[in-house]
Amino acid sequence: MSDETIKGRGAQRNVHNRFFEYKHETRDDFLEFCRKEGEIADPNKTLYLETFPKTIVNKVTSPDVGMMYSMNPYQGCEHGCIYCYARNTHEYWGFSAGLDFERRILIKKNAAELLEKKLKSKHWKAHAIVLSGNTDCYQPAEKKFEITRQCLEVFLKYRHPVAIISKNALVLRDLDILKELAKDNLISMNVSITSLSEETRRILEPRTATIKKRLEVVKTLSESGIPVNAMLAPIIPSINSHEILPLAKTVSEHGAVSCAFTVVHLNGAIGDIFTDWIRKAMPDRADKVLHQIEACHGGTLNDSRFGVRKRGEGKIAEQLHSLMRLAKQKYFKKGTNPPLNTELHEQYKDGQMTLF
Repeated sequence: MSDETIKGRGAQRNVHNRFFEYKHETRDDFLEFCRKEGEIADPNKTLYLETFPKTIVNKVTSPDVGMMYSMNPYQGCEHGCIYCYARNTHEYWGFSAGLDFERRILIKKNAAELLEKKLKSKHWKAHAIVLSGNTDCYQPAEKKFEITRQCLEVFLKYRHPVAIISKNALVLRDLDILKELAKDNLISMNVSITSLSEETRRILEPRTATIKKRLEVVKTLSESGIPVNAMLAPIIPSINSHEILPLAKTVSEHGAVSCAFTVVHLNGAIGDIFTDWIRKAMPDRADKVLHQIEACHGGTLNDSRFGVRKRGEGKIAEQLHSLMRLAKQKYFKKGTNPPLNTELHEQYKDGQMTLF
């Protein structure tokens, strides 16, 4: 690890925002807010900026993401995972996909209100909504704002199915609500665990929960009757690719009923951010890792092809998929999580059981 690295962050710099090629507006009131918050004196400080969205549930059109609807109480993520595909979305807000993504967290305080409005709509038909389709709903900001908990209370009130993706142990704070949702098969958990090595975790995902805590999350949720899918993703050649089998074995022993993975792909600005990071964090293997990632994506870090970008192609990707097939055959013979219940919601659209 280079002495020049910014401690506690994934990205090591900000990169150019591609949208500024067309229009670049910096508001004076925002700059003044930064000065009042001490950002100049402490450039590594995280700022929470409130936004006022008009909707919160998003229809997902990507055919290889595996969800139809998602919602994100926060934009940007302080976890700082260097590979995160959501970094690119921060550019839409006028920020950089690099350090800004980790230090400028946009807060949607009215998320629960917007969700309730959506679930009460006569045009809405129940379908699982994924919390954290983009950024982690249990990132550090949630401890302060509790927006995710408020949204879970709405899901429970209207008996609506919800899935959660997270790598933060804070999810156990809401175990009371999750247990109630599980009674009617309304909740599915996806816990992200990318390595069994704390050294790897610290540099790859600097502000996330430890591996030990994440495994405790899998065990506690499973013992509470909440089905857990372990997301062993992304797999990065020569960083965590050798851990597929031990990862699968460990999460299975802690109660996960299934596992899944993706091959890392570094779209948009993430390629430059990752390249800068690995040359500082792992200089001895930087070229090897970058070349192997390129070998999985037709010779480039940036792969936007639906159906290919998350699976990869070529010999290295084939080896990873072979290992995952073996892991599933050996440790996950029961298959996948059961489908969530979509039948109850229509009876609870008024917030209580409708009598017929």
